[in-house]
Amino acid sequence: MQRRIVIGGVSLASLAGLGTWAYRTAPMFWERFAEDLQRDVKPSPTHPDPKSWGDRGLYAAWLGHATVLLKIDGVTILTDPVFSTRVGLGIGPFTLGLKRLVAPALSRHDLPRIDLVLLSHAHMDHFDIPSLRELEHRGTTVVTASRTADLLRVPRYARVHEIGWGGRARVGPLEIRGFQVNHWGARMRSDVYRGYNGYTIESGRYRVLFGGDTAETDLFRQVRTGKRYDLALMPVGAYNPWIRYHCTPEQAWRMAGEAGSEFFLPIHHQTFQLSSEPYHEPIERVLTAAGNSPDRVVVRRIGEYFRLSA
Repeated sequence: MQRRIVIGGVSLASLAGLGTWAYRTAPMFWERFAEDLQRDVKPSPTHPDPKSWGDRGLYAAWLGHATVLLKIDGVTILTDPVFSTRVGLGIGPFTLGLKRLVAPALSRHDLPRIDLVLLSHAHMDHFDIPSLRELEHRGTTVVTASRTADLLRVPRYARVHEIGWGGRARVGPLEIRGFQVNHWGARMRSDVYRGYNGYTIESGRYRVLFGGDTAETDLFRQVRTGKRYDLALMPVGAYNPWIRYHCTPEQAWRMAGEAGSEFFLPIHHQTFQLSSEPYHEPIERVLTAAGNSPDRVVVRRIGEYFRLSA
């Protein structure tokens, strides 16, 4: 019987093929990897203090990339948690992948206990195995995209829900619904069966939209209802040259508006050098897209947070 050995959610049988593919098709990756060895990770420009947050209202702190700490009327949520210095293939103590530009605004040990971990898809910069290992807790529930729970140590959480487009999960007072975005879910080249989601989060007075990762699409119109979303967490970076997979800041702003969102929290920028646009370009373009409503862009730097009270 053949045995399939898995390291960090990746089979050893896949590593050789991935390395060959990366070498042939992504020389820029290897150049950047070599450059990363020579530089330090900068500290976060600011740090939120979730210990000071009350149990009433909506709080949202951007910790870096697509990782946002939410607290909605006392319930804590963490989206796509990535706290590792590098994201990529875990080979023993070594990670083959991209290095952070900026450290997380909070360390894993600075977090409150998390009630819900919300995972949009299995890409390594959104579904970081070492970070998820550290977040394992019998009081924490995970909601993840379809056919991705095999990457988790399921018994170490309170519960793990896999949901697809239109699927729903209830976690305490929260109702989570998955919806389709314009992306893909494969972690490796061969596991194209894996799902990928955006999410809506509803809890009493508050509604939050988490766009996950997406290129331009009109699918956000389908989650619009008669009640607005108080906050949209939308990806705005990594579009040059990956426009087929990641939306521009202007497209993200438009899609959040089509969903019926009031405030806009831009994510997926300033953290990893995934593409070629200048570091500050995504947020500058978001503010230009906002036009006469710049106050609706509520977070602009890693570590900043937003509060909304009824």
